[in-house]
Amino acid sequence: MTDTSFTQRPYHRSWLLDQSRSLLDFFSRNAVNANGGFHTLADDGQALTDAPQELFYTCRMVHCFAAAQALGHPGAMDLVDHGVKFLLDRHFDAANGGFFWGVDDRGPTQSDKLAYGHAFVLLAAASAQEVGHPRAPELHDHVMQAIDMQFWQEDAGAMREEFTADWTPFPDYRGQNANMHSVEALMAAFEAFGELRYLTMAERIADLIINRHARAAGWVVIEHFDTDWTPDLTYAGDPMFRPAGTTPGHALEWARLLIQLWHLGAKRLAWLPESAAKLFRTACKTGWDANNGGFYYTLDFYKRPDQALRLWWPTCEGAAAAATLHATLGDADFEDQYRAIWAVLTRDFIDPAGGWWPVARSNSDAADSPFRGKPDIYHALQACLIPLVPPQTGLLTGLKRLT
Repeated sequence: MTDTSFTQRPYHRSWLLDQSRSLLDFFSRNAVNANGGFHTLADDGQALTDAPQELFYTCRMVHCFAAAQALGHPGAMDLVDHGVKFLLDRHFDAANGGFFWGVDDRGPTQSDKLAYGHAFVLLAAASAQEVGHPRAPELHDHVMQAIDMQFWQEDAGAMREEFTADWTPFPDYRGQNANMHSVEALMAAFEAFGELRYLTMAERIADLIINRHARAAGWVVIEHFDTDWTPDLTYAGDPMFRPAGTTPGHALEWARLLIQLWHLGAKRLAWLPESAAKLFRTACKTGWDANNGGFYYTLDFYKRPDQALRLWWPTCEGAAAAATLHATLGDADFEDQYRAIWAVLTRDFIDPAGGWWPVARSNSDAADSPFRGKPDIYHALQACLIPLVPPQTGLLTGLKRLT
């Protein structure tokens, strides 16, 4: 690859914005629940009115429509406001603090409190703050009280995983996924609210999960741990949220986040870009389907496909990571991979009728998708928008500079 990168070409940038606009139109059309919160969507974009309303989904909608507001998408702020109100009025536990994982029109359906969900509340608060929502500081204060008092484990420099509604802990598990998204949220909160300690917390999590454990494992992201942060290679939990083995998509996601963390930290930590490049290249070497393109969902510890489905979200994360790495490090192979990933996304995942398919359309298992309807907007929208913003900023900060 010797010619100009795709992300610097006006046509490609316009094409990414067109894809973003299509996603925002698709999800804004029928996702708003008049009783509060957001519906998930069927294949045709109609609301799945019987589906549960889960915390991460509400937060991702706030985050994505805050990005839409930063772009100038008409009506986006109404959806941000709708989501923030639902988080504070319905997901928030006024009696005990923290946020319920699942709610419906009557109250909590899943009252447990998960670090994964609270990371996304912090991301939603930061994104809402970036576009000037008046209740963003209130949302921030509630979620940080829960993080500071319950989730943050100072001696480990990472997040505890899960509690009951009254903050009784589930003591036997620690997970990297919740911590990875906490890094994403803490960086966004650092930019939005200006508290330096959020950057320090993000650096400590990254040091534990990547600099210590992924490095020791040959640049494979270890997913599951005991409470003392010893890797648990035999763990097999929920196949979607806590699958067995390793997940190449998380290595790709980490690669992007480490580059952002390096920039936000004034390039103090030299191990961050080194680790980002090695995580990305290892994931591409072991997790890329050489015959069909796209990334396998999970691998075993012999680096063989375990869940061989090619899902939309790892491929989205690969596109965002490749763009970020190329913009920062300049190596041509990152640009080559970026182009290859978008070719697969366009062929196998983007539905011209709206939304993206969760499983590759050319995959023989697509009919047996573990998902119902179209996945939420978060991964797809970020795949389109992150290549447009400077690699040294978060999405919302970058979009505000872009526009």
